[in-house]
Amino acid sequence: MKVEYIDQQLLREMFLAGAQSLESNKKVVNALNVFPVPDGDTGTNMSLTMQSAVKEIKNNKANSLEEVASLAANGSLMGARGNSGVILSQLLRGFAKGVKGKEKLNTRDFAYALKMAADTAYKAVMKPVEGTILTVARESAEEAMLIAKKEKEIAGFFEKVILQAEETLKRTPDMLKVLKDAGVVDSGGKGLVYIYLGALGAITGVTPTTEDLEIMQQTVEHQEYIEGELEFGYCTEFIVNASNSDIKKLQDTIKDFGDSMMVVGNENVVKVHIHTDHPGKVLEEGLKLGYLSDIKIDNMRLQHRGENPEEHKEVIEKTKKKEYGFIAVTMGEGLTKIFKDFDIDYVIEGGQTMNPSTEDFVKAINSIDADTIFILPNNSNIIMAANQAKSISEKNILVIPTKSVPQGIASLMAFNLENTPEENETQMLEAIKAVKTGQVTYAVRDTSFNDIPIKQGDILGIGDSKIQAVGTDIFEVSIELVKEMVKEDDEIVTIFYGEETREEDANRLLEHLEDLFPEYDIELYFGGQPLYYYIFSVE
Repeated sequence: MKVEYIDQQLLREMFLAGAQSLESNKKVVNALNVFPVPDGDTGTNMSLTMQSAVKEIKNNKANSLEEVASLAANGSLMGARGNSGVILSQLLRGFAKGVKGKEKLNTRDFAYALKMAADTAYKAVMKPVEGTILTVARESAEEAMLIAKKEKEIAGFFEKVILQAEETLKRTPDMLKVLKDAGVVDSGGKGLVYIYLGALGAITGVTPTTEDLEIMQQTVEHQEYIEGELEFGYCTEFIVNASNSDIKKLQDTIKDFGDSMMVVGNENVVKVHIHTDHPGKVLEEGLKLGYLSDIKIDNMRLQHRGENPEEHKEVIEKTKKKEYGFIAVTMGEGLTKIFKDFDIDYVIEGGQTMNPSTEDFVKAINSIDADTIFILPNNSNIIMAANQAKSISEKNILVIPTKSVPQGIASLMAFNLENTPEENETQMLEAIKAVKTGQVTYAVRDTSFNDIPIKQGDILGIGDSKIQAVGTDIFEVSIELVKEMVKEDDEIVTIFYGEETREEDANRLLEHLEDLFPEYDIELYFGGQPLYYYIFSVE
């Protein structure tokens, strides 16, 4: 049977099937990492972002096609992880804009929504790079606008759009040299094609199984456990479903009713979280905008006196408001301890293979009572999610674009409590420029880089985003990498050894480097980081 319109139910099924298709193929997407290292996580990040969109659709009743799209956009916004997840959330946000006011979509409407998706994602990226998911989205959307002039049947239309997406994907190595050198296509673009293929399956009658969807819905519910006396007793959460909601007005109205407030969403769906002594008053303000759903009110004082506080997943300590607060992202027992020694307020566990979501940052921000909050992502793939959380929050947030743990530590050492936020930001940005980061890991596939053959299992020394040493021995590759990194005007070398590295091996490396560079100050710390045998900092 030919389908000439997408209605509310079909769009819902397209989102579910698209998410399932990506989930089933995320390992394929992960394997397209430019470097053949064991931390490719684009597929995982995109899949988790789509699962957040699906969760929002499944948990909330939608009365129109427009609401289905808005739920997907809002869910993906809060669940966005990594650069690819943030861009995907912006694609869904733009798509929701494109279907606004539509009860059903013909091919022209569908094409316009895809065009709006690509336009919105481009605007969200400060320096768009061609040869990425952005290019795949844009070129397939532009082709969609042309196809829709002749093609009226939805499945035939979308098949042609996907063919263009796949054609653009094949050309991404010609647009980005790093892709061509690695012999891969863009991983984010590949993930988008899988989403499109799943959505097409929903149109043609192939949908995910119930078992698959149940697996996809599995999430960990987080509750808050408050230490000390509670100023406000009720954790109040709900969603406002309305048209043309004034989020700013609602924020201003309820901000004096309590603390730990979070009001996010768009003009159609608003999510509210607040700690208050008068949940009824907060709900009443929400009702003025539209009907409420997912109402949840917990008596935190009773929870606080419960016998099993260890059952709670998060611990948020209320403190008096201070001038500065800090959030840092890192992985590994040792690195976490190092950041906490700097009096970091909130350490988010994450990094390669496990990028925090926008919502993770929002929760961290809301747990800190400070005039200015600095965020140290410590990974280039996490910076966009941090900035997205900054755009949602009303607090004064400064994201220092640290791309590694050594940069994060260097920025903290440059911080001065006596300086203004602007002065500290300037000094911290200068500090990260003076740090070089090196990492030692292993190859997960056969490939080549700069004409250097690499075999699966080889040890890789990576510095300045380039593979600078390849071999079969961790010790030898580590020495070669440090030799490449250290220059005449450097003074300090810091070694952080990982969870799979023995302390005696790390000490042997330390002694050898001290013999090689007697004029340098060389320090060794247990980092406990996964995947990387060593992380080096050279200043």
